Amino acid sequence: MIEFVLDGRSRTATYVQLVLQVKQALRVGLARPGDQLPKVRQVAQSLAINPNTVLKAYRELELEGLAEGRPGVGTFLIATPADSSPADHTDLRDELVAWLTRARAAGLGREDVSALIDTTLRAMPDAPPPDDSD
Repeated sequence: MIEFVLDGRSRTATYVQLVLQVKQALRVGLARPGDQLPKVRQVAQSLAINPNTVLKAYRELELEGLAEGRPGVGTFLIATPADSSPADHTDLRDELVAWLTRARAAGLGREDVSALIDTTLRAMPDAPPPDDSD
């Protein structure tokens, strides 16, 4: 099950952060169609946010065709983003986990890793800059 985390320093709206985390989980295979999203009340309590914010995120996922609300039961994932193929990501994810393990052993923290990845992506020819909007 997805465990949401909010970045209080981000300029991205809270509900958008939730939507992006669901999409990311679908892209890398941590969530799959058929999985149930956490209950709205549970997310709101664990993140100390308004339940309407969680509902807005879940509605956005429904509008994008990625989730479906079932009255009295919850919200379930029903599709993956169109540009996603989690099976193709398995080897890449395994390599990334190994790299992150080496980075942690070398003393790099989360912000160091993020900065290294962002600057490397920007330096790559023909690579689009990192995009937080999707």
